[in-house]
Amino acid sequence: MSLLGDASLHVLLSPPRRHGGEAIDRRNSPPPPPDAAAEKDEGSQGLQLPEDIRWERLDKARFFVLGAGLFSAVSAALYPAVVLKTRLQVAPVAATEAAALPPSACGAAAAILRREGALAFYRGFATSLAGTVPARALYMGALEATRSAVGPVALSLGAPEPAASAAAGAAAGLAAAVAAQIVWTPVDVISQRLMVQGNPCPASRYRGGVDAFRKIVGSDGLRGLYRGFGMSILTYAPSNAVWWATYSLSQKIVWSGIGCYLCEYGVGVQEIDLGNGDSSLQPGCKTVMVVQGVSAAMAGGASALVTMPLDTIKTRMQVMDGDGEPITVGRTVRRLIKEGGWAACYRGLGPRWASMSLSATTMITTYEFLKRLSDKGQESGLA
Repeated sequence: MSLLGDASLHVLLSPPRRHGGEAIDRRNSPPPPPDAAAEKDEGSQGLQLPEDIRWERLDKARFFVLGAGLFSAVSAALYPAVVLKTRLQVAPVAATEAAALPPSACGAAAAILRREGALAFYRGFATSLAGTVPARALYMGALEATRSAVGPVALSLGAPEPAASAAAGAAAGLAAAVAAQIVWTPVDVISQRLMVQGNPCPASRYRGGVDAFRKIVGSDGLRGLYRGFGMSILTYAPSNAVWWATYSLSQKIVWSGIGCYLCEYGVGVQEIDLGNGDSSLQPGCKTVMVVQGVSAAMAGGASALVTMPLDTIKTRMQVMDGDGEPITVGRTVRRLIKEGGWAACYRGLGPRWASMSLSATTMITTYEFLKRLSDKGQESGLA
């Protein structure tokens, strides 16, 4: 998501606004055919992107309540991929062990389905869902507040718009990740313990989220719920920073590639009369969503690749037992490398890549849809 209103692209769910948004200038693009140039005025035809819905324009109550429902539904659809990724990260690799999983994601999924049934892919989901609401609220609040503050400051300091947009995205992603992990780390610890039920990794078995909570607190205290908190920050903060910054830049790259084409041939756009004989072209809803989806998928894939080793280490610290010794980053890394070398750090990359790319595409379109629903301007007929 681009973080600066005058240069961002957002889902168009209602008739377009007459003003706001970024016009893509065609003066530096390849010249159109003579007949096209004769039909259109070069100075008055440009691609105008819908304006951003800033933090102050959102109905906060509606934003958080609707967000909880929408993101819970998305999480339910993507949860099996998270379970598969977690199982691959912590499963034994020795072929002689009964719980060893095939190295491929498809083979591992088939093995889990055959041994434990379809419900195994939703172990820990109730616990995860319970933590989704407060964690998402903190995440979205920190994200919107930070990006609204950082973007204008970066521009006022003389940063070019693409750099300011990327910096605002990175700062907002960092702030959102840190805020959300305060709630999400305990939820993550409990839900991941439940995800791996059926593997011999945990020393104890849990009857549910409440039972897992009691046993973890009973054995390790509240500190046990925050096991891997530092690694979670080191994983999700860079992941979010990379994602939001890459998403902002990806949108610009995609639009710079297709903007001239849309202006030239009028595909997926509609002409808006600006008065005084001037007009501009505005992308339709489907065009906007396609560009957002492609940009989000690019950002999700890049983020998954960059942070995969950190995620594997974090997951192991939260799930594996220490056999009476302290669980540290160094010890976890040594054990992981001993099992499969550095390639073991990328175990489960396929499901995580697919999950993050699909999640990013779904989440960003859902998020923009949520912002349009929560726009105060709709109540006054401005939308």
